Amino acid sequence: MLNTYFRVIVGTMVLLSVVLAVYVNINWLWFTVFIGVNLIQSAFTKWCLLETILVKLGIRKEGKGCKM
Repeated sequence: MLNTYFRVIVGTMVLLSVVLAVYVNINWLWFTVFIGVNLIQSAFTKWCLLETILVKLGIRKEGKGCKM
């Protein structure tokens, strides 16, 4: 479940930043760069702020069974 939320949120943020760059200001592409750099660093460090936030909000990681 966590992976699904993560992909939807990151994909939405990338698309939103591209739309804002086209219609508002080209500098919004720096937000896209930030997202890309964050994804690369998380691949090496195994830590991602968005994942930490989602876990604290109660989103379960896959394979942990049902919470009751």
